[in-house]
Amino acid sequence: MKQGMVYLVGAGPGDYKLISVKALEYIQQADTIVYDRLADDRLLSTARPDVELIYVGKASSNHTMRQEDINQLLVDKAKEGKNVVRLKGGDPFVFGRGGEEALTLVENKVSFEVVPGITSAISVPAYAGIPVTHRGVATSFAVITGHEDPTKAESTIKWSHLATAVDTLVFLMGVENLPHITAKLIENGRLADTPAAVIRWGTKPEQRVLVTTVGKAAADVAREGIKPPAIFIVGEVVNLRQDLAWFDQRLLFGKTALVTRAREQASALTCQLENLGAQCIEAPSIKLVPPESYAELDKAIDKLATYNWMIFTSVNGVEHFFNHLYSKKRDSRALGNVKIAAIGAQTAAALKNYGILADIVPLEFRAEGIAAALTGRIEPGMSVLIPRALVARDILPEKLREMGATVDVVPVYRTLTGDSDGEMLAKKLSAGEIDLVTFTSSSTVTNLLELLGSKGSELLQTAKIACIGPITAGTCLENGIKPDVIAEEYTIHGMVEAITTLYKEAK
Repeated sequence: MKQGMVYLVGAGPGDYKLISVKALEYIQQADTIVYDRLADDRLLSTARPDVELIYVGKASSNHTMRQEDINQLLVDKAKEGKNVVRLKGGDPFVFGRGGEEALTLVENKVSFEVVPGITSAISVPAYAGIPVTHRGVATSFAVITGHEDPTKAESTIKWSHLATAVDTLVFLMGVENLPHITAKLIENGRLADTPAAVIRWGTKPEQRVLVTTVGKAAADVAREGIKPPAIFIVGEVVNLRQDLAWFDQRLLFGKTALVTRAREQASALTCQLENLGAQCIEAPSIKLVPPESYAELDKAIDKLATYNWMIFTSVNGVEHFFNHLYSKKRDSRALGNVKIAAIGAQTAAALKNYGILADIVPLEFRAEGIAAALTGRIEPGMSVLIPRALVARDILPEKLREMGATVDVVPVYRTLTGDSDGEMLAKKLSAGEIDLVTFTSSSTVTNLLELLGSKGSELLQTAKIACIGPITAGTCLENGIKPDVIAEEYTIHGMVEAITTLYKEAK
């Protein structure tokens, strides 16, 4: 059997986007991923569906697996012929024990590669608005473990040299030992009033920064109840935070948003809200599945050339239609001279991906808008195909029939209630832990209410409600939920713009 390879990969400090291109490639190709508690689930979600995931996370004084056993696990998996990614928070060689793992691999003649990660020693202060060096303030910095090997007979940190010789000191994993660290610094000459900061969950939406001094740090941390993971930074550069803080100054920082879109669509909305500083919970209230039968769609595909118009009312409709068309060994050429209408800009963009330029894209992105745009273009006797969800509003086909057209409405997908944890969501809403709930369709409203149970409408009163447009907002009102945001442009971008306006006005 051919022996596998081990990749010691740094996952970065917490923000999952701070991953290197090479690291992401290896995650996507791995047979086995051995990961710790700081690895973001969204990185793991990029792996192959058949990947073997092994959690070996370590919290302070609570180890899922001993380091020696992790070392051996990497050897064993490689000798099974698997390509293994050892995914570690930060950088593998900055207090990540990657060196120990690598030496074990060498001893067992297992090939390995190291993929450096962005260490929390520089990235976490940067996200807090604290540069570790700054012209005229600090020309040197040191990174020190705040948690030495407990089996050592004595400390190997040279406090007498370290305390005053380096401008900026960054202690990793040092919160629990802060009384000892600060006492040693002061004992060896660092002034007690030296600026300092403790940064918990740095680079993540829940980041918290406590600005203090060396002399007060231990007491301040105890009073504020700050727990690991956190770093401790000492030096005059901490004063720069008052001008350079940026990450926690973003509009939605500290806010938690619930994204209810189908899982395969959620990322676009999540990304835009995260860029504004929000922490997002992706809890799809809907899932998209094929229709129970493709008989109606197959019949329509067989006579595509007879239609005068095709109308696509969503991106989902586009993708499900063309996926099935391809499965029938046909492509966009099958549409021949059929004219195409798209309900909005995003639907038109989806069509363009399949080589189709929509003939009509109305300014109003809903059924009424496309019906108005087709007035005068639809003549009596024309034939129209609308591939869409199984359950949808009937206003568009009714309007077209009033114009004299023959209309075939065929289901290309069904919307079912998602498999999110309704009980968990209800608890978070009840506790006020969700600030914003986003609805991108009427089905996301009705299905979330189903997941939440009988008190769903009441629970949703605890959060701001954002709707993608008036139809979705109407469904909210029908269920006793008052929207706080209704997008004027019925797109994800439009909804995010409306959310931005709401929170800017509230400031």
